[in-house]
Amino acid sequence: MKLNNLTPAVGSTHTSKRVGRGQGSGKGGTSTRGTKGAQARAGYSHKIGFEGGQMPIQRLLPKFGFKNPTRVEYQAINVSTLDAIAEKFGINEISVNDIKAAGFAGKTDLIKVLGNGEIKTAVTVTADAFSKSAIAKIEAAGGKAVVAE
Repeated sequence: MKLNNLTPAVGSTHTSKRVGRGQGSGKGGTSTRGTKGAQARAGYSHKIGFEGGQMPIQRLLPKFGFKNPTRVEYQAINVSTLDAIAEKFGINEISVNDIKAAGFAGKTDLIKVLGNGEIKTAVTVTADAFSKSAIAKIEAAGGKAVVAE
């Protein structure tokens, strides 16, 4: 095999359509753009959602619902997960950074501890928010719940 023998795979190449090169090409005259109208002109571009003058679907359909602009979104972490983190790393103080380092929350996530599961070890937990049941379970195990600032 030599470099001069190499050819592209069958079907991987094709010749492009050469429009506007005279009547003999079969693509002369209007250059496959049809006749008249904005799309037949050079430099044509349309706005996103433009439907040719027809009422656009985003104006046609009714609007409903409500998106609260001041909503605070939390990443939920269960008490049972905190127990697993304490056992795995052998620590008795769990901070927001420990939870993120363990892979249970993203870099910019706010963390809320929920009361699902059981906790056996006495740990001091620092998080952005706690549910009442989570605080009760952490304190029943001899730990402490601290709200991060």
